[in-house]
Amino acid sequence: MHRNGIDAARLGTARCSSCAIRDLVLFGDLRDQDFDLIHIPIDELRFQPGATLYSAGDEGGSLYTIRSGLVKLVQFLPDGTQRIVRLLRRGAVAGLEVLVGKPYEHTAVVLQEAETCRLPRAVVERLSKETPRLHARLMERWYQSLHQADEWLTELSTGSARRRLARLFLKLAADAPSEPVLLSGREDLGAMLGIGMETASRTIAEFKRAGLVVEQAPNVFVCDLSALETVVLDG
Repeated sequence: MHRNGIDAARLGTARCSSCAIRDLVLFGDLRDQDFDLIHIPIDELRFQPGATLYSAGDEGGSLYTIRSGLVKLVQFLPDGTQRIVRLLRRGAVAGLEVLVGKPYEHTAVVLQEAETCRLPRAVVERLSKETPRLHARLMERWYQSLHQADEWLTELSTGSARRRLARLFLKLAADAPSEPVLLSGREDLGAMLGIGMETASRTIAEFKRAGLVVEQAPNVFVCDLSALETVVLDG
């Protein structure tokens, strides 16, 4: 089982009612009186790149909402290689499986410095039972997780390496199209796209020569989004 033992920095107790991204996260539909039902602290934590929120197989006591940064969900194969099954960005919820009594299915590893809220399972279960609005939001999140998993398999695991990489750049740029994209290392790229490290490196070099992306700093790219969309359409 993969563990790296990196601890998080505790930023304090989350103030959910005044959360700046409340409309994006799990508690977005709660009303002021609903927060009176929360009797177990919800901690706000900061994780550095490489830190682990939780590991596959652990008995889960908490869910995590992603306030900022980027987190990968990793599945480790019997031969020791990893497969990245999903990327979680701002507003995403990690660890939903614990609500049905299951251990964590994946290992959640931070790619870009992340701030999260750690939600004790008991808090979410109580609110789900007593607040229909949260129950509806949970069902919506379950659906989103399934849809994202299907989308990931369809868009990032099929087609040529060029199409897969172009789709990844477009996904990473979706939240802030005018800002540079921070790409992971070649090993992570291979695990995301189901291609070898050499193929990942060669395809990135090809994109740079063609002017599809410009590398401003190591793994930091300015993207020509319209050109990348053309790659997705034409291969």
